[in-house]
Amino acid sequence: QVQLVDSGGGLVQAGGSLRLSCAASGSIFSINTMAWYRQAPEKQRDFVARIWSSGSTHYADSVKGRFTISRDNAKNTVYLQMNDLKPEDTAVYYCNADKIVTASGTAGYDYWGQGTQVTVSS
Repeated sequence: QVQLVDSGGGLVQAGGSLRLSCAASGSIFSINTMAWYRQAPEKQRDFVARIWSSGSTHYADSVKGRFTISRDNAKNTVYLQMNDLKPEDTAVYYCNADKIVTASGTAGYDYWGQGTQVTVSS
């Protein structure tokens, strides 16, 4: 069974950095697009960054120049390096994979990690 496991969150002061990881487990052949979203208390889940299997990336305007998304296809892992963190970045961060093909050829869609809390103090 394919699962995504988020990690790396924590408490950091404004201006600090954190690196989030999301590892896909299971017998995986390929992963298409991977992305990070975040959800602050009492707010909707918002897009943060996306990386295609080609390595192309796209960011929300609010994080451009501060966050960097990357992936290691051999490890089925996506990362989010977050620099110059601000209190408004405080949220639960979730990773997402839009399509995963297993070694047996089965395709599954729209996988989510369990979320990891990021808290930025002022």
